[in-house]
Amino acid sequence: VAARVGAVWLALVLALIVVPSALGVSLGISEAYMSVLVKTLEWATIRIEKGVKKPQPQMLKTPAANGIIERDETPMEKEIARLHRVDFEFSDIFYFCRKGFEAIVEDEVTQRFSSEELVSWNLLTRTNVNFHYISLRLTVVWVIGVIVRYCFLLPLRFTLAAIGITSMIVGTTMVGQLPNSSVKNYLSEVVHLTCSRILVRALSGTIHYHNKENKPQKGGICVANHTSPIDAIILTNDGCYAMVGQVHGGLMGVIQRATVKACPHVWFERSEIKDRHLVTKRLREHVADKSKLPILIFPEGTCINNTSVMMFKKGSFEIGGTIYPVAIKYDPQFGDAFWNSSKYNIVSYLLRIMTSWAIVCNVWYMPPMVRKEGEDAVQFANRVRSAIARQGGLTELPWDGGLKRAKVKDTFKEEQQKNYSKMLVRNGSIG
Repeated sequence: VAARVGAVWLALVLALIVVPSALGVSLGISEAYMSVLVKTLEWATIRIEKGVKKPQPQMLKTPAANGIIERDETPMEKEIARLHRVDFEFSDIFYFCRKGFEAIVEDEVTQRFSSEELVSWNLLTRTNVNFHYISLRLTVVWVIGVIVRYCFLLPLRFTLAAIGITSMIVGTTMVGQLPNSSVKNYLSEVVHLTCSRILVRALSGTIHYHNKENKPQKGGICVANHTSPIDAIILTNDGCYAMVGQVHGGLMGVIQRATVKACPHVWFERSEIKDRHLVTKRLREHVADKSKLPILIFPEGTCINNTSVMMFKKGSFEIGGTIYPVAIKYDPQFGDAFWNSSKYNIVSYLLRIMTSWAIVCNVWYMPPMVRKEGEDAVQFANRVRSAIARQGGLTELPWDGGLKRAKVKDTFKEEQQKNYSKMLVRNGSIG
């Protein structure tokens, strides 16, 4: 009996999802699911607003991006200018004390490495308020949602993921046996696109691609903001790229070894990736060949929580060639795509993704950009980052994403202390 049920289940998955995905067509199942989901979440929001006490609905409408404290955005230079006097007063230090307290309670860096808070509840467990205890009907819907997500969606998505990953390994291994030719390149792109489409369905992905006329071309470099490991799948679902990254072990290593046989991905050993000159040399060689797929790079070097774009490492912008910026923005209402690698391992993260409602995001292809005359790599990187931040509606921050795991360098602290002392001396607060 179990074998028959399994066979029927697999046949339905193949017929209704896998085959249409491979052909790039839709039977309307995803659209119907998203329509029902949106209406359910709208109903839940209305029930919450009716069920909570009167002072609380205003809290629900407060944008989550405002944080938990109200900040005074007065620049330090202006505040210090007010202290222009010969005699020191004890109250002069209050401004700096307050700024220090604000940074301790909620600084603008570390909060980018935790999940984005929602304005209203989306019937998932990620919330600071026990909304599912507001009314009996809301509790019943929440319980039904848990059953649907864990007893139906999770097995379905796991099946699709297994099919997609297996197809990727088998397909690229077979294509990799062919001699280098245009036929091999074509078949490799077909395998990558087909398997990526299946994996997107495994996430119940709804992706909206904008300005496709600006899609990255061969011999170029595609740079994008980084929220999740699935960013690569989101982009590969609409076109093929040569990936750049470190060699891994386990299942990821098996996939890397299989795909590199069919496609010119650039994988580095752990010892090699620390050698900047070697990395730059291999990437330049790839970009110089205009017949090769565009390189996909995430210059932030780590995942940020879908609210901001942090400092771009300059290495990607020293290679030369044309840069094709891409902005990716996820809709947190349906699921949290952010991977906090400091808190969750990859298995826990994938379980959270596969038990969310769906992955919905917008992808904007932006006009290609080239390095201007007299512009260094850092300035070019900042210009590209600013363009991505504006397009995706993200906050632009100058901080290094490496602060996710490392402390601020002493040299940076000393630089800020020097700037602070210069402002004090210039404004006459000292001397």
